[in-house]
Amino acid sequence: MVFQVLASFITVLAVLQVNRAAVTKRVTCPDGSMTANEACCVLFPVLEDIQQNLFDGGLCGEEAHESLRLTFHDAFGFSPALQAQGQFGGGGADGSVIVFEETEANFAANIGIDEIINAQKPFIARHNITPGDFVQFAGAVGAANCPGAPQLQFMLGRPMPVASSPDGLIPEPFDTVDSIIERFADAGNFTETEIIWLLTAHSIAAADEVDPTIPGTPFDSTPGIFDSQIFIEVQLRGTSFPGTGGNQGEVESPLRGELRLQSDSELARDSRTACEWQAFVDNVPRMQTLFSAAMSTLAVIGQDTSQMVDCSDVIPVPPPPQGTAHIPAGLSNADIEQACATAAFPSLPVDPGPATSVAPVPPA
Repeated sequence: MVFQVLASFITVLAVLQVNRAAVTKRVTCPDGSMTANEACCVLFPVLEDIQQNLFDGGLCGEEAHESLRLTFHDAFGFSPALQAQGQFGGGGADGSVIVFEETEANFAANIGIDEIINAQKPFIARHNITPGDFVQFAGAVGAANCPGAPQLQFMLGRPMPVASSPDGLIPEPFDTVDSIIERFADAGNFTETEIIWLLTAHSIAAADEVDPTIPGTPFDSTPGIFDSQIFIEVQLRGTSFPGTGGNQGEVESPLRGELRLQSDSELARDSRTACEWQAFVDNVPRMQTLFSAAMSTLAVIGQDTSQMVDCSDVIPVPPPPQGTAHIPAGLSNADIEQACATAAFPSLPVDPGPATSVAPVPPA
């Protein structure tokens, strides 16, 4: 299978990459859609196709969650530290996870990712788009289907990957906070606080393979909404496992049917990251702004943005936020395990009724 990129993808003005707000002239695409740059017109047929046939009519469901996850697993296959040692450090956000699936899908950290790869491949095959562009585009569109999410930036023009990413570059949920901080700094020069910005994605996420007996187990009680419940519920005292105990990378969670990653639990309680974690509680606008900023860095890891076009206006505007921050029913503010040393955890309303039970994310 041969993938090609239109020549116009690499002949754009730099102003489109650094200041979308400055663009005033717009073009009309063949299908009647409006965009800031003609090169972006090729994306509207892709958008229509994936919304209807990948995201089930534009839902914030399993395929949207998994597409967002794939953006991370593709982009983080990049290591300047390895390059400095004379080794191939990966191509970053280049689509290698798609092209070299037989290698990368077998990495331990990528277990289960073959499902979304194989779901995306037919769309890449029938549209004039590289795998690297498609992975990041589908992730941004999938996130936009979730109420409360930000409209993510999308840059067009990633070349074809040249080789598989090296193994061992994707953080695992059982990794120590020290190793997670080191890996994020190497891959994208992310700071400790920016790690938490990226983990905002766990607001709309579920696990299939941490405990394979219970696929689709959410990380918070509202996996279809981009909200701050993840930052509240990870801070609650864990009491039980949603399925079988003793799974690597999992610790006890506070709610029936909810899975808590060991890495989330430790980052929420580590002195270097606890206050940033807590700062997102009941602050969706802050989540939107900082998640968008972190994703704009992640989505172009390893890429030359001077050779890319800003097509962010093709990404749909997400639905507005839903609900309010709360303590799930059956628990109270006293169940919060305070970890930030410089600010008290906000006092939140408690849902009435019987103890909250979280349903699995249904398969597509």
